[in-house]
Amino acid sequence: MTTQAPTHRPIRIARTVALLEHLTPAWFAMVMGWCGLSQAWLRAADSLGDTALSLGLVAAIFALFLFVLLCLACIVRLQAHPSAVAADMRHPERHAYMATLPISILLLASLGIHLFWGASRTLDTALTFFWCLGSVLEIAATVWVISRWLKASQNGGIQWATFTPVFFIPVVGNVLAPLGGVSIGLEAWSSAQFGVGLFLWLVLQTLFFVRLAQAGPLPARLAPSMFIMVVPPSIGGLSLLQLDAPLTAAWMVWGIAAFFLVLALKEISVIREQPFSMSHWGMSFPLAAFTSLTLRMAHAPGGAWLQLPATLLLAITSLLILGLTLGTWRGLRHGHLLVADS
Repeated sequence: MTTQAPTHRPIRIARTVALLEHLTPAWFAMVMGWCGLSQAWLRAADSLGDTALSLGLVAAIFALFLFVLLCLACIVRLQAHPSAVAADMRHPERHAYMATLPISILLLASLGIHLFWGASRTLDTALTFFWCLGSVLEIAATVWVISRWLKASQNGGIQWATFTPVFFIPVVGNVLAPLGGVSIGLEAWSSAQFGVGLFLWLVLQTLFFVRLAQAGPLPARLAPSMFIMVVPPSIGGLSLLQLDAPLTAAWMVWGIAAFFLVLALKEISVIREQPFSMSHWGMSFPLAAFTSLTLRMAHAPGGAWLQLPATLLLAITSLLILGLTLGTWRGLRHGHLLVADS
């Protein structure tokens, strides 16, 4: 037994490195989902007390663990499979997932600001640095993606057949800037970045409806991506409240988010028929974002009627993300996920 371990270990490492070829940027959707769940539980602390605060902290820690693990895996992948990374950047759909890395940084930094801001000057400086890093990287990712879309279709430009709600992802990172930026004194910068996200959301939402009219419904495997349309108005509502916008504006975007959620829920039967894949994580952050906004609006004037629905949404979101995590673990163990075109 003692002589076999050194022999088998290099083989297992080599197999793991080989599997990382298929670790697309979409895997950072797990970090986004757990960050969203943490945010939702932290929002629930007003009504559920310290228990919700503790669960929010646990979810944030797990999101940070996933982020570090994925970053290490991506570094190994970049060194071992640079052509696979280049292929992701050229891919007509997967290229938009490149923005999930800076979004994850922004979300984690915003959670840290919410939980620990003011604890020490050193920690405040570190949180400010990581928030600024995520903000700048997100803007850079957005500029890169938009520049690509403006090219001719044969050079990576937008094609109706490949235009999906996944293209909204670079927008999400911009509209969530005020969630952390306002608290660290960067309200002006956060407002400007929020404006970029708001503008692009309206443009892309219009283009997506045109795409549906021109090219028909999305393929069944992409049905979970319909939930992504819930994110911009949900996070936009939270950001508007952070920027002290009129409550009426927050109610308006909550209504838009609820409308898109109803549209996405119509795809549940199609989603359930699909084998589990990382695309299912496309439901996690959108539902968590809408839950957070609903919890916030439940404490706003005229929002008392939302308290029970908000609590039910929190329970459903928690069960969904736990189920997705378990499904991912099983998929990794059985070798169903880290495969070509997963």
